[in-house]
Amino acid sequence: MPLLSANIDKLKNHNFFMKISIALKITLSCFLIAGSISAQTRTNKKDSKYQFTVEKEIGNTEVKNQGNTGTCWSFSALSFLESEVERMGKGKVNLSEMYIVRRAYALKSEKFVRMMGKTNFGQGGAFHDVINVMRTEGLMPDEAYSGFAYGQTKFNHSELEAILIGMVNTLVTLSEGKLSSAWRFAIEGILDAYLGKMPAKIESGKKSMSPQEYQASLGLNADDYVEISSFTHHPFYSQFVLEVPDNWAWNMVFNLPLDEMEQVVDNALKNGYTVAWAADVSEPGFSNKSALAIVPEKDGDQLTKDDKENMFQNPVTQKTITQEIRQKSFDNLSTQDDHGMHIVGIAKDQNGTKYYIVKNSWGEDANECGGYFYCSASYLRYKTTCIMVHKGAIPAGLAAKLKV
Repeated sequence: MPLLSANIDKLKNHNFFMKISIALKITLSCFLIAGSISAQTRTNKKDSKYQFTVEKEIGNTEVKNQGNTGTCWSFSALSFLESEVERMGKGKVNLSEMYIVRRAYALKSEKFVRMMGKTNFGQGGAFHDVINVMRTEGLMPDEAYSGFAYGQTKFNHSELEAILIGMVNTLVTLSEGKLSSAWRFAIEGILDAYLGKMPAKIESGKKSMSPQEYQASLGLNADDYVEISSFTHHPFYSQFVLEVPDNWAWNMVFNLPLDEMEQVVDNALKNGYTVAWAADVSEPGFSNKSALAIVPEKDGDQLTKDDKENMFQNPVTQKTITQEIRQKSFDNLSTQDDHGMHIVGIAKDQNGTKYYIVKNSWGEDANECGGYFYCSASYLRYKTTCIMVHKGAIPAGLAAKLKV
C-alpha cells in the first residue's frame, strides 16, 4: 500500500515517490506486528489481537478516494485493470476513473430517455460499465483527464447528478410528443462543465494517441473479462441479468454454485490475478475503520454493545455461510449492491480462518491500514453480489462448464 503521508496527493504523480511508497508499504503499514510474532504477520489496527499471515499479495496501485460520489464501480474496476496491466508486465499505470464515469453518464442518459424514465439513473454502476466503455471508447490516463473541471480537489457529484436527473426527467415528460436532436449536446455540455472537456488525443512524450490506441498499448482486451455470481433463482452454469438497481445496462453474469464462486476467487489470487468485488457493506460485521469484514455467529439484532466492540479487536467464531443463507439474504433485500472494491491478496488468521486483502476507494486515511481491509471468507460468501475476473483466472473445469 502507498506511503502514509498527509502530502501524498502532492507526490502521487511522481514515479519516484510512488516507487518508494510501494517499497515501504510493509514497514510503514499498521499491518506489521512487532515482537515475538513473525515479521510477515499483520494486524488490522492498533492493539488488535488479530494476526494475519499473508499467503499471497498481488501488485496494485495506490489507494484513491472517490470522495462524495457513488463511483466506486469505476475506481474498483480500474484498480483491477491497473493490476492487470502490471500482471502483463506493462508497469504501473494510473487510469482515469472520471473518463469512464463521463462516458457512462452519457450512456445512462440515452438508456433512461429510450426507456421513458423506467430505468435507473444515478451515480451508481457496475464493473461491466467500465468494460463496456473500454470496448468502444478506450481508456485514458488520469493525467489526461482528472475530472476536476473548476478548481475542486475532491470529487463531489451531488450537484452534477441533480442537474442530470432533472434534465432527463424533463425530457421524458415533454408534451410535444417528440424530442429535438439537441438534448444529447446539452448532456455533453453539462458534463463538460462539471468534469471538463475530454481531449481527443492523449499526449505521452513524443506520442499522440487516441483513447482506443492507449488502451491497446496496455494490452487490455474487453473480451477477456467476465462477471460471476451465485444465486439459486437462476440455473447454475448459465447467464442471467443480475437484478440490482445499479445494473442499469442489464448486462449478464455467469451463475456458479457458491463453493465454486469462492474457488474462482482463490484460484485467481493463487495464480497472480486480482479480483474486482461487489458486495453489501451495510452489515454490522463490516467496519472499514477497523479494517475488517466478518460474520459473527450472532445475528445483528442479537449483538450487544460489548460484542460489537470485541469482534473487531479479538478473533471471533464466524457463521458458516451456505447457499441457502446467502440466497435468503438476497431475496429479503438484506444484501444490496452497495459497493465495488478490489481483492488483491489472501491471508489466514492465527486460527486458520481465511481472509482476503481488499483495497478500498475511501482514501488512505480511512483506517490504520492505509485504506485496505481484511474480509473473511464467510463475509465474501454471504455478501458478494458479483465478482469480475480475467477468463484465465477461472479453473479449467469451470471455464469449460461456463464455455468461456
